[in-house]
Amino acid sequence: MELRVADHPLISHKLTLLRSKDTDSPSFRRLVEELVMLLSYEATREVRVEPRDIVTPVAPMTGVALTKPYPLVVPILRAGLGMLEGMTRLMPAAEVGFVGMVRDEVTLEPFTYAERLPKDLSGRQCYVLDPMLATGGSLGGTVQFLVDRGANHITAICLLAAPEGIKHVDELTENLGVPFKLVVAAVDERLNDHGYIVPGLGDAGDRLYGLAE
Repeated sequence: MELRVADHPLISHKLTLLRSKDTDSPSFRRLVEELVMLLSYEATREVRVEPRDIVTPVAPMTGVALTKPYPLVVPILRAGLGMLEGMTRLMPAAEVGFVGMVRDEVTLEPFTYAERLPKDLSGRQCYVLDPMLATGGSLGGTVQFLVDRGANHITAICLLAAPEGIKHVDELTENLGVPFKLVVAAVDERLNDHGYIVPGLGDAGDRLYGLAE
């Protein structure tokens, strides 16, 4: 696994605002979109392109264009959905699939409740969106879904990651035989007894959609 921590002052600034408990849901959603656009710029450095002949107002030239089939973006529901707009703004030609996973609050193990992906992903580049890499169960399960269907290059974008989650995903992807890259805005200290990232930013899904009790 390749880990990239996006060390940029603007990312750090926006992440600080995102973490604050005083940031309301509309501001939180906007900040997530902005952060994902910045992270996606780093995450797509290896996106596949091919030569494309065009004519400018001045002269013919050969540029590049995304290779078909286009990359597949896979937000993990529900919180990953809040990251989708930022990613598709940067790469509007990408296709989108969905995986729905929820974590059992007692065992902390994930289970799948929904899935909408192409049956055949042979040769496809995939970008997985998940705001918080805590235990790594949801992300690991989604990566396995994609590999089982033929994806041959996977990049995950997370806002925050805990060392425990990074270790788990690293172990899970070690023998997949598929290149896997993890791009994050920051690596935090640890998980607490409830499986939340510390210092973290709370429950990303609740803060995105305003459903916290």
